[in-house]
Amino acid sequence: MASGGTPAPGALLCALLWAVATAGDDPGGSPLPGAFGRVYRGTVNINAERVYAFAYSSEPGQVDAVRVYVNSSSENLQYPVLFVVRQQKGVLSWQVPLIFRGLYQRTYNYQEVSRTLCPSEPTPEMGPSDQIIFVDVASMAPFDIAYELLVTRLKNFQLETNKAFNFTASPSQPQYFLYKFPQDVDSVIIKVVSDAVYPCSVVSVQDIVCPVYDLDHNVEFNGVYQSMTKQAAITVQRKDFPGEQFFVVFVIKPEDYACGGSVPSSIHGNVNRTWNLQRTKTLQVMIVPSIKKSVYVQAMFFSFLSFLSFYLGSVVVAFVHYIRVRRKASAGRLSPEDGSGIMASSHPITASTPEGSSYGAIDESSSSGGHQLSSPERGPPAGSDTDSSVEEESDFDTMPEIESDKNVIRTKVFLYLSDLSRKDRRIVSKKYKIYFWNIITIAVFYALPVIQLVITYQTVVNVTGNQDICYYNFLCAHPLGVLSAFNNILSNVGHMLLGFLFLLIVLRRDILHRRAMEIKDVYTLDYGIPKHFGLFYAMGIALMMEGVLSACYHVCPNYSNFQFDTSFMYMIAGLCMLKLYQTRHPDINASAYSAYASFAVVICLAVLGVVFGKNDMWFWVIFSMIHVLASLALSTQIYYMGRFKIDLGIFRRAAMVLYTDCIQQCSRPMYMDRMVLLIVGNLVNWSFAIFGLLYRPRDFASYILGIFICNLLLYLAFYIIMKLRSSEKLLPIPMFCIMATAVVWAAALYFFFQNLSSWEETPAESREKNRPCILLGFFDDHDVWHFLSAAALFFSFLVLLTLDDDLDVVRRDKIPVF
Repeated sequence: MASGGTPAPGALLCALLWAVATAGDDPGGSPLPGAFGRVYRGTVNINAERVYAFAYSSEPGQVDAVRVYVNSSSENLQYPVLFVVRQQKGVLSWQVPLIFRGLYQRTYNYQEVSRTLCPSEPTPEMGPSDQIIFVDVASMAPFDIAYELLVTRLKNFQLETNKAFNFTASPSQPQYFLYKFPQDVDSVIIKVVSDAVYPCSVVSVQDIVCPVYDLDHNVEFNGVYQSMTKQAAITVQRKDFPGEQFFVVFVIKPEDYACGGSVPSSIHGNVNRTWNLQRTKTLQVMIVPSIKKSVYVQAMFFSFLSFLSFYLGSVVVAFVHYIRVRRKASAGRLSPEDGSGIMASSHPITASTPEGSSYGAIDESSSSGGHQLSSPERGPPAGSDTDSSVEEESDFDTMPEIESDKNVIRTKVFLYLSDLSRKDRRIVSKKYKIYFWNIITIAVFYALPVIQLVITYQTVVNVTGNQDICYYNFLCAHPLGVLSAFNNILSNVGHMLLGFLFLLIVLRRDILHRRAMEIKDVYTLDYGIPKHFGLFYAMGIALMMEGVLSACYHVCPNYSNFQFDTSFMYMIAGLCMLKLYQTRHPDINASAYSAYASFAVVICLAVLGVVFGKNDMWFWVIFSMIHVLASLALSTQIYYMGRFKIDLGIFRRAAMVLYTDCIQQCSRPMYMDRMVLLIVGNLVNWSFAIFGLLYRPRDFASYILGIFICNLLLYLAFYIIMKLRSSEKLLPIPMFCIMATAVVWAAALYFFFQNLSSWEETPAESREKNRPCILLGFFDDHDVWHFLSAAALFFSFLVLLTLDDDLDVVRRDKIPVF
């Protein structure tokens, strides 16, 4: 016992009991007194064991930690040396060689072991208190086994805020330290770095409870933990620790496969003594205060005000447009572009092929200022509001002459919009509104199980403490409530706000269009692009759902739920392409049912690609074949304006056409512009198919999304080029939207490619990419991508909405189809 203070009753009692229990075994009848910092060597066997007593004084309010180092030259696993350390409130024991188990039951034996004992609690007494530790060394071996023992007091056991601390650890020599929250700090970030990737290590945060779980097989039993290669970060909140203090535990794993490394090839033979040298890792830990609550408030205000400014801008643009229209109306300057004056609204323009014209010929009247007008008896007025369920179910071809004429009209060399806008406007609008109602149904049924799943993921993370489940940017993951990374969720608010704003803009146009139809406005009936808003409504809903599902994905981003973040991106890209095609082909666009069925097939392929697309060559062969064949089938359908029947005989008929037109008689394509677009489009898609077949990218979902986006951009560029070739013009608003779209997309993609995590790798490897926040100390690069991509999608939608506003005063028989 150390002198200079009153012995603690508990320590004296333990010493007395031990002396009585060991009196028959130890000739002296008492433990050997031990000194800190001194190496003790000896031998033990079945008849002889050693007991050492280490006494020390603890100052009031001071946390004292003791570390025990032991070593034995024995490699005999049948007769290990047993070490038992007894303290006032606990017992810690282990054996040497210390055995760790790895993958496939591989074993790793360590002769050198050092453990930190659970520290004594600070006493409120005024004077110093005495503590005593007993170390019992024993073995059941019938022969002598040598050992070494060293007990030291740790001087740097308590970590300080904003101060880096360096140390080393190995599988048999784990380390842990104490941290106490300062008075004015409610949350801290534990940052751990290492210059070496391997050996793989684990960082754990545990409550002040003994025993401390500091070995590979039990470190996951308590607290929160992360695997680590070169970098780790854990955010800890004061409210989670009633004692306002915690242990930071560092464990080195015996194998590296959990961190993406390979299992050692040579694990047999007499190499046990070298494991400690092979598996030693130098670490640096620093604990820094996290953000304050005021930063959360600032970030939320920034997020909402940034996107509410779009609402203000939209109101200003709408007001200016209203003033301009009122001035033009009062000045009497609203007249058709071709000077034909006011036309009877009950005589819509038609494009019937004159009798006697040959197949594929152009109506000569189209080049002389306009097509002939039909009489009112030819069909119902374009603004008719009568209802008929029979008409809805008749494939929307309500005029008797459509079936006999459309094969002729759609194969003319030069088509005009009036050729492809002959169906009843009311019924076609109902056809496109099915897109809107269907996507709402899909969104509800898709989102509900997604929300349930991510709630389960977050609950598992919170209950188990396993932070390897979710791939956050841990250097910028700010928790709120049960959510581990609230900033990644908040940054998706832009998709929802701008999606709703787009719905309001479309609703305003829809209401104005309906009013114009009610008063039989000549521009609405016979001029400009036919207004069908169903696809625009569907696009707005898709943008809002992208925000919802992206937020759900970022609740716990990982390999299993990445498709949540991309499913509605596929739909957005597909709906944009359909809308662009519908603009000049209102009568022959795809139905909502076939479009959404196609999207479902794409999402199924994306899921299969995530599961099988990593190493399975057969999947990439099948997918590439599907991709190429689908491109050819769709190209054939587009080239022949929907008159080339898609069935099992499509490829035979296509081969016959190629043989007739390209081999038997090499003639110039009848539709040169369409042919150029489709050739370029097929080359792009075939390139994607070949790239996927050769490189097999691991991020299959993003690979499919890239295919969609490239096709959309290609079609949009073709559309704008053909529009300018046709002597059409771009008004200031669509021009501004095109420029804004290009600039914002460029900035967004820059931040998108700043990889901050990757579920394609192990969690430890993913954390090597983590970076600090860059905006307001709250948002990281990926959050900025969320902000900018929402704005970019919004401007992209406005481009499609306003691109052909210049045609509102142009007769439909003068608007070319391309």
